Amino acid sequence: MGRGVRGVLLVGLLTALAVAGCGGPPTGPPSDPGGGAGGSTIPFGPTSTAPEFRHDVSTVTAAELGESWRPGCPVGPDQLRRIRLDYWDFDGRPQIGTIVVHRSVTAEVVEIFATLYRERFPIRRLQPVDTYAGDDDRSMADDNTSGFNCRRAVSGGAAKWSVHAYGKAIDVNPVENPYLVDGRVLPPAGAAYRDRSGHRPGTAVPGGVLVEAFAVAGWQWGGDWRSPDYQHFTRTGG
Repeated sequence: MGRGVRGVLLVGLLTALAVAGCGGPPTGPPSDPGGGAGGSTIPFGPTSTAPEFRHDVSTVTAAELGESWRPGCPVGPDQLRRIRLDYWDFDGRPQIGTIVVHRSVTAEVVEIFATLYRERFPIRRLQPVDTYAGDDDRSMADDNTSGFNCRRAVSGGAAKWSVHAYGKAIDVNPVENPYLVDGRVLPPAGAAYRDRSGHRPGTAVPGGVLVEAFAVAGWQWGGDWRSPDYQHFTRTGG
């Protein structure tokens, strides 16, 4: 190939490259930094965005309440609601739990748990007491956070219904927040948490996230009682 021919071809190639680099908009589809229709694939972690808090409220039947309810209880199944909602476990992972409460306090309970979720307050376990055949001792020993349970109050004196029997009380992380009554620690595993001087994950402390979330909703804390019930929060004060 002669020198003249090579020069013509080189000029043509440079011209084509210039046109390609300075032409109009690209013909292909734009990039999708959001991950496309499948959404983000960024794993949960300290630098990732937490999923939004979700909840669902539904009615509940006597059969669904299992042994946590029976005829003669102060409220019927029609007055109770099941709430499925998101929470954070002690490993910093989002979980879905369920709690049963009175229908009149559902909005308050949702707001309380939305606050706890937003603040990433850890909850060990969140499931209805019928999972434990209505046995409060078993539920506490499993460090389960629960609401409705048709049972009598634990404190001494004349027998009376617990506020839990009305669906207007919630016990949170019973092991980390034990009930100290008549020289007993309930549950027994909570003995390691009798000393409330230091802040530990999942505990209820004055001015802390847990106590304040319930206080804003108008609920009272059993940790202020003469026989402190650190796990116990109630709408009616009992």
